[in-house]
Amino acid sequence: PYQVNDALMAHAKPDALFMHCLPAHRNDEVTSSVMDGPHSVVFDEAENRLHAQKAVMRWCLGL
Repeated sequence: PYQVNDALMAHAKPDALFMHCLPAHRNDEVTSSVMDGPHSVVFDEAENRLHAQKAVMRWCLGL
């Protein structure tokens, strides 16, 4: 099966970012070392998604 791990990330450019829409299956589709590593922005991405979802709800409710 496909897995994003340190060996795969070693092939990426030094400024590459790892993104995931969450929830992620740790150590199945992505290793913990990548998920918690310096190239990971998954938790920032999740926080931004929350604010986008709230904005869509406000728009739908006409607020």
